[in-house]
Amino acid sequence: MMEFLKTHFYEIDFGIATATLLAVFAFHRTKIISNYVWRLFWLGFALGLCWEVPLSVLNAYGAQPPARFLTPLPTHFSVLIIMHSFWDGGLFLIGVALVYLSNRPAWFTRFRLRELLILLCWGQASELWVELMSAYNQGWAYIPYWWNPSLFKFNGSDITLLPQLIWFAAPLIFYLIALKLKPKPA
Repeated sequence: MMEFLKTHFYEIDFGIATATLLAVFAFHRTKIISNYVWRLFWLGFALGLCWEVPLSVLNAYGAQPPARFLTPLPTHFSVLIIMHSFWDGGLFLIGVALVYLSNRPAWFTRFRLRELLILLCWGQASELWVELMSAYNQGWAYIPYWWNPSLFKFNGSDITLLPQLIWFAAPLIFYLIALKLKPKPA
């Protein structure tokens, strides 16, 4: 089983991204999720683009690429950008669901430290899980530099600070924008 995961890492990676988009689309069309939650998915996607694009472009053309592919990409890196931004949108929605489950019925109606902490903890945990899975399955690994120090090694790859910092800032930005986007009760 583990060898299958390593051999088909990118197919599984891109399949989950595609399934995330299709599921969110279906949930929106069938009104399982509201227009607000639909917009939050696209907010998460757009925020994901904010780091997926520069990191991928630097990786392809930079003098100090931030990551190395342990298994070559099966496609152009632009596909990775889009697919991982779908992942990001989905990860943000899982964070939204965690907030919703802890604060029903009033969620994202005003600033609450508890809601922000849920998003921050989920962001850190999900980012760490993604990096560990990638390192374990020979997908990609970040390269340590002075601006991206190694936190620890896992399966021969460095788990670095930069992705954790991104997923510390991103939930904060996401939360503040989500509060502004929330429709006010009539």
